[in-house]
Amino acid sequence: MNKIPPIIPISDLRQDAAAVLQQVRSSDGPMVITQRGRPAAIMLSLETYEKSEHDRQLLLLLAKGDKEVNMGDGYTLDSVLSDADKVLEGE
Repeated sequence: MNKIPPIIPISDLRQDAAAVLQQVRSSDGPMVITQRGRPAAIMLSLETYEKSEHDRQLLLLLAKGDKEVNMGDGYTLDSVLSDADKVLEGE
C-alpha cells in the first residue's frame, strides 16, 4: 500500500524554506505543497528525482522494445540471450 506523502502548506514553505528543504532531502519520497488547501506542487529531493527519472527512462525503453518485438522489428529474448552467451564465452 502506498504511503501518503507529507503535506506542507505554501505558507510554511515561505516561512521556513530551509527546514522544508531539509525535510525533503532526508525523505525518500515526495512532499505535497498545498495552496489554499489544494495540492499545487510536488517537491522531491534531487536524489529521488534522478532515481525516478532513471526508472522512467528504463520503462520507456522497455515499452519501446516490447512494441518493436510485437511489430516484428525488434529482437526476441532468445536471440538476445543467445548473443549474450556468445559474448560471455569469448571472455
